[in-house]
Amino acid sequence: MVEPVSLIPVSNPPNPFIPETMEYLDDIPPEERRAVLQVYEDHTRTILASNDSPDVGFNFSVNPYRGCYHACAYCYARPTHEYLGFGAGTDFERKITIKPKAAELLREAFEAKRWKGELVVFSGVTDCYQPLEASYRLTRGCLEVCAEYRNPVGIITKSPLVERDIDVLRELHRVARVGVTLSIPIWSKEKARAVEPGVATPARRIETIRKLAAAGLSVGVNVAPLIPGLGDEGMVEVLEAASAAGATRAGFVMLRLPGSVRAVFLERLQRDLPLQADKIVSRIKEVRGGKLYDPRFGTRGTGEGVYADAVHALFAATTKRLGMNGETWPEVPMTFSRPRERRQLGLFSSP
Repeated sequence: MVEPVSLIPVSNPPNPFIPETMEYLDDIPPEERRAVLQVYEDHTRTILASNDSPDVGFNFSVNPYRGCYHACAYCYARPTHEYLGFGAGTDFERKITIKPKAAELLREAFEAKRWKGELVVFSGVTDCYQPLEASYRLTRGCLEVCAEYRNPVGIITKSPLVERDIDVLRELHRVARVGVTLSIPIWSKEKARAVEPGVATPARRIETIRKLAAAGLSVGVNVAPLIPGLGDEGMVEVLEAASAAGATRAGFVMLRLPGSVRAVFLERLQRDLPLQADKIVSRIKEVRGGKLYDPRFGTRGTGEGVYADAVHALFAATTKRLGMNGETWPEVPMTFSRPRERRQLGLFSSP
């Protein structure tokens, strides 16, 4: 488990969806100036989110939580919190919404005639195994539904908490297909803590890879997001450690800084990595054509230019040397089936 992050100062970039900004005479808003965890219930009527982006390798995802206690400065999902009337800074990290009926909603979605059993990814936005999952168990409940319906699953997380659900994951592996990917964008423990303060150390995440692989599960590692001038320093070490622990797949996505993410990320750099901040900003601009962000499909996840090409080449050479990404998931028969339909078929089977 991750140790609780101490109370942090409130800091949110201006929310573009709120038309007015308030000024306080003493420069201190009438709220506690230290952010405390607040949990809100989201009684949404659907749980499956669809995606049509050409840069994302899946079509459907489940997000039991909105906002994330991991507090990663680079998280591209931060602007989604502004749609709720919150800020993208400490609000995103401490004002977290949960979907208490996530498993029930997923079961309803699987019962709909239009659902054919496509891959479902946990999670497309925030980490499905952030600390709140230890008590709310929303992700586990959804995975149990997936096992019940034999629906294939992909999981992306930074949290060792996924180890708790090895029993469910093994059942999914038996009846359908499941793959788990651990995100480890930075190898240095100290630098990782500066940028992703609520996450387990990189070495601890490697241990999670080891435990999942030992359980017979398909495990991968994402050096994501790849922060130019920071993450590339330890990329080879991440890949080597992950491979030695049993990861057979690897990927990376270049850092993205859309909207208010930029302000949060730059503030954190200046505060916690001041000696490297200028170098990192310079490298980011180098892979983004002189800008901090390039929203174009196809390049926003890869970057471009000489420096980006060098990072891609190093990644490719390292994964080839380690024998990673050699396996491909074979085409398998559709495993999805509804329990009631299986029970009905069983009535006609021979004793």
